[in-house]
Amino acid sequence: MLPGGCLFRRRLRTTAIAIVASMVIGMPFATAPASAAERDRSVRAGESGTGMPALPVVYPRMRAIANPASRTASAVRFADLGMSDAWAKEGIVWVAKTNSWMLDFAPNPDGTYDFRPDAIERRKYFARSVVRAFVPNEAPDPSIVFDDLDASTSWYRYAAVAVAHGWMTARNGTFDPDGAVTMSMVHRALALALGLGPAARALNTIHTRDGVRFKTPTNFGTNVLGMRLGLRYNAPTGSESNDVGPKDRMPRAQVAYSLWRATTQPSWNVPGLLTQYTNVELPHLGPRAQEIVRWGIRYAGYPYIWGGEWGLESKEPSALGGQPRSGFDCSGLTWWLLRADDGGSWNVNPPRPYEGWSLPQRTSADMAAMAPKHLRYDDLHPGDPMFYDGDGDGTVDHVDTYIGHGWALDSSSTPGGVTIMWVGSGWYRDHFSWGRRVLPS
Repeated sequence: MLPGGCLFRRRLRTTAIAIVASMVIGMPFATAPASAAERDRSVRAGESGTGMPALPVVYPRMRAIANPASRTASAVRFADLGMSDAWAKEGIVWVAKTNSWMLDFAPNPDGTYDFRPDAIERRKYFARSVVRAFVPNEAPDPSIVFDDLDASTSWYRYAAVAVAHGWMTARNGTFDPDGAVTMSMVHRALALALGLGPAARALNTIHTRDGVRFKTPTNFGTNVLGMRLGLRYNAPTGSESNDVGPKDRMPRAQVAYSLWRATTQPSWNVPGLLTQYTNVELPHLGPRAQEIVRWGIRYAGYPYIWGGEWGLESKEPSALGGQPRSGFDCSGLTWWLLRADDGGSWNVNPPRPYEGWSLPQRTSADMAAMAPKHLRYDDLHPGDPMFYDGDGDGTVDHVDTYIGHGWALDSSSTPGGVTIMWVGSGWYRDHFSWGRRVLPS
């Protein structure tokens, strides 16, 4: 499957044989949803298409970024990395061997080092790694004082510099050096260190042209931008329990992956994001569309989960498939935003504060196939699902929900989860197939 494929969990009354046959002949398998009594099992399958292509990893011409503490690659061998850490190994090598930003522990008697990939990263270590990576020679502002971190300690400089830049925060003079870092903290620090502050502020003040402002979660802007930077590792199918969301504590392997991606960005991505998110203004929205936006932005940064359609903190019931953690695939997010409860076991009301509308189909291909009318891009209204043919084979393989002025609420495996995506130009505009009206006029 190409990068960014939209995957799903089907819950249909038809047999697995019929589904497989439909996939073999390459035709969309559209049918009415099963009743609650009929939904006695879950059939999982995957769509073959793509979302936006993954960002390339681009190393600086000098692979080791200038850093007085850097060691040569041949000088470091890790004793505690295994097959389970293979997904993060290239990142760990970059941040703790090619560069020593996260080479945090003394060598073992045999000369090897422990990286401790599964240990939860602490704020003092993360502050040191970010400062080492981006401003290794910067002196602290002595006016910055912490109640819980004495200026005589080696940790003070890193904490003070990180706080001075706004990359990390201190509450009431407390830095909490041994506290755990979360995904949200990591995305904030790295997005701001890359100069994306103006874009983060624009996202945090998302509004309509007639002055409606939307309340956003803490670090909303940098969560979205961190996803667009590719900072969050998207665990493969079968390992989604390893995915992290905004409030989750980050293991050191995850932090290493994020720091690696932040320092190996292609040169065009940060300027492109600054241009896209200069002003996140939506058109006039009626009450129903406003509710969709308010509900959807709560889930920015939630991970991409194969078959995911569940955003509650409580675990999805096993009768519905028992997905390993909260998160969404592309059509699962559209369901979460739009679909009305069917009176069966799959319900989102409450807590969703609106009832939703008729959208019985579960997959992007089925949703597209059952569209009463194919809407052109210029005819889209906020709340319309948008369908895409990512791999050019003539079959819809991705969906997101339009919210106006070139923006959509989207979940795909390339950024690794839920974002507000610019769809007015670039890959999304080029691969747009048609839209569908769901909200009644």
